[in-house]
Amino acid sequence: MPKDMNDTASIFDRRESEARSYCRGMPAVFTTASGSEISDDTGRTWIDFLAGCSSLNYGHNDPDMKAALIDHISTDGIAHGLDLHTNSKAAFLETFETHILEPRGMDHRAMFTGPTGANAVEAAMKIARKVTGRTNIIAFTNGFHGVTAGALSATGNGYHRGGAGMSLNGVTRMPFDNYFGEADTVDFLDAMLKDQSGGVDAPAAILLETVQGEGGLNAASPEWVQRIAKLAKDHGALLIVDDVQAGCGRCGTFFSFETMGVTPDIVTMAKSISGFGLPMAMLLVRPEYDIFGPAEHNGTFRGNTHAFITAKVAIEKFWSDDSFQKELAEKSQMIHDALADLAAMVPDAFLKGRGLMQGVDVGSGDLAGAICARCYENGLIIETSGSEDQVIKVLAPLTTPKDTLRKGFKILLGAADDVLTGPNKIAAE
Repeated sequence: MPKDMNDTASIFDRRESEARSYCRGMPAVFTTASGSEISDDTGRTWIDFLAGCSSLNYGHNDPDMKAALIDHISTDGIAHGLDLHTNSKAAFLETFETHILEPRGMDHRAMFTGPTGANAVEAAMKIARKVTGRTNIIAFTNGFHGVTAGALSATGNGYHRGGAGMSLNGVTRMPFDNYFGEADTVDFLDAMLKDQSGGVDAPAAILLETVQGEGGLNAASPEWVQRIAKLAKDHGALLIVDDVQAGCGRCGTFFSFETMGVTPDIVTMAKSISGFGLPMAMLLVRPEYDIFGPAEHNGTFRGNTHAFITAKVAIEKFWSDDSFQKELAEKSQMIHDALADLAAMVPDAFLKGRGLMQGVDVGSGDLAGAICARCYENGLIIETSGSEDQVIKVLAPLTTPKDTLRKGFKILLGAADDVLTGPNKIAAE
């Protein structure tokens, strides 16, 4: 405990690593949270449009998940089980099979990895390499797949890549959809792979996000994803969709690719798969590619028993029928309309993303950062993304009441007006 309870924040400056991030712009000491709101040790409350960077898609402390978890703990349910058979794992798998996989015609197996999205990505890349006997992975500009060494090799962000302290190999970067405007990036990739002197090794896999969360909400079109899937098959590569941030309803459907007419060979999941913000990651792999030997990719915390409890409740509560998905479609339109008003305030600004993963590119990291900082001052937590942090990004919990969404957007628009027209205004570039 801090020696001086009146100066709690000092312990962080004194003892926490310089690697800390979000707390630099949001220095409150948070103590409680419920639904779409989070409060600090003074009792002040913020509307949360960050949601644990999409780890809290169902909000803070969902009462049904909380009750199930408390019941499990209070009856001495298994707290840690390695990858042993447990009743909670069986219940989760049966629920996931019934409500997620079978309705979508997916026969994939679930592999539980260490509890981070990066670990799931590492496992996916390893499987693809073992299946094909190839080493090269095709990834895309502005992709973000994690910061462990293997996943970081597929991540485009120069700042994070610079933290590796080593060469990052085994990945060929190609342009994402619309990276060159009207240029056809699928034809470009296909030509490079077909050319025996193109210098691109035959890939083990093509790895992509359908919406690049950290990369700036770049949303691939269904046609582009379909053509990439066909290209992967034509060239003997596996298709890996990284749904760590874009999945679990964030794009309006459980998986981000559901309406695109493709079924990936491997899907990586983390963040909101537990439903409650508990650490959990998994990948879904077609049975024919489920070729790891026992513990060939392992980890002490592969499978979080407490997360199985809450994940089961989340799926049953929100995905047992289509009512929640219909609600998401309505909220997606609300977000679009509100962000259109924000974009209209900034010259040359434009909307990005889809579903409940939308934002506005305001053309300047300084401007986006100033608007988000003013939002924090006025009671809204919201963050930026993009190559220059120029995109104001909305990741509100999917369960956020419509009235709360309206309040949050009122704060956002007011903050933008203050920054753009106030006495210390920042000019839009």
